[in-house]
Amino acid sequence: MSVKTFLSRLLRLNFFYPKWRCLSCGKEIFDGKYFCKECEDKLPYNDGAICDHCGRKVIAPENYCTTCKNVLVSLDKCRSVFSYEPPISALIKKGKYYNAKYVYEYFCDTLYTAYLKNYFNADYVTYVPMTLKAQKKRGYNQSKLLAQGLSERTGVRLLDCLTKVKETRRQATLGRADRLKNLDEVFRVTDKKSVKDKTLVIVDDVTTTGATAQVIAERLKKAGALKVYLLTVASTPPIDKY
Repeated sequence: MSVKTFLSRLLRLNFFYPKWRCLSCGKEIFDGKYFCKECEDKLPYNDGAICDHCGRKVIAPENYCTTCKNVLVSLDKCRSVFSYEPPISALIKKGKYYNAKYVYEYFCDTLYTAYLKNYFNADYVTYVPMTLKAQKKRGYNQSKLLAQGLSERTGVRLLDCLTKVKETRRQATLGRADRLKNLDEVFRVTDKKSVKDKTLVIVDDVTTTGATAQVIAERLKKAGALKVYLLTVASTPPIDKY
């Protein structure tokens, strides 16, 4: 890790993260960890049976689960650190909607571990873009913050190769078919030369249906990308659990 990267991380810790308090419940802690013992024991790690393709939590190992089979065809592999359950789901919402950027230091650490564990070995790290209007309203793009953190930790270059050209309805309010329709002609690859014959990992906070990442992966593949992976903080299990 370079001195510049170390100092950058140190500053973020000092100014954005109350290290003496549990990230989840706010209880005072003095062991340098992110969570108190009680909350740490509740973390819904996605380390049991998973779908081998989309990485979701399932009741028994599957090559393709009912959520991703014949749907997430442009993504080569997806993985997530957690199942989208409390207290992680609450922390993700805090980070995304309530300006709690201090949670991303922890999330980036977990993404780094997952990146190494799953041997992604990507040429570039990229992220789900927002429109300029949406980013100004929120103040930041949470996916970019995660991608930047992962890039710093792995040494894999962050590539700004995508743009979102129009606003869409919130994906969380839509079903699978409507999500794909909602994303039609929304994303464009702005740096086709850089992605050609390369392996990229898309970073985001949550995988719900995977529709957004699927559309982005499709665009990247059409631009010449060799492989496209997805790495997220959490993913929602299939409704039917398999």
